[in-house]
Amino acid sequence: MDSGYWQSQFEDWLRHHHQEQDAAHDIFHFRRVWATAQTLGENSPVDWLVVLSACYFHDIVSLAKNHPQRHRSSILGGGRNPAYFFLRDFPDFPAEKLAGICHAIEAHSFSAKIAPTTPEAKIVQDADRLEALGAIGLARVFAVSGALGVALFDADDPFADRRPLNDKQFALDHFQTKLLKLPLTMQTERGQVPGAA
Repeated sequence: MDSGYWQSQFEDWLRHHHQEQDAAHDIFHFRRVWATAQTLGENSPVDWLVVLSACYFHDIVSLAKNHPQRHRSSILGGGRNPAYFFLRDFPDFPAEKLAGICHAIEAHSFSAKIAPTTPEAKIVQDADRLEALGAIGLARVFAVSGALGVALFDADDPFADRRPLNDKQFALDHFQTKLLKLPLTMQTERGQVPGAA
């Protein structure tokens, strides 16, 4: 596989067809997820074309964080969507890779709760989740929250001691509803080791 060729093809396609919903799901996010995936799967016998493709198209359907069907984004993105545009827009792409790509896209999402069953899907899931942690993760939370008009925190109860968590209303709540749980969901050996990726 010539990953450079396909990466170039994918980035060109995304520049012309992907309407970024927010700064957290743009082409730079896809590049970072791919870079992390390569570190996570280094020396692993995986299908790198499946991993590369899923890294670049895992958020092809990215419903806004406050959308009522948000939890279905990865299912919508992993369904017939990738197969359709891969076959239409990349005629020389090996069709036998599409099932693995679709599964990795469906399984990457935290909110969809779909278990990854292939090494490729596990790598993509971990790479995307690691992107949500650290300095980049902080920036992404507040960029998305700002774009949606979400308050930083509840000034009367910032840590939700006396109220239910609501990350659609308060950015700080997103840490307890999702981000602090991510390290416990890592699938790959390197993803489970802090600082390894």
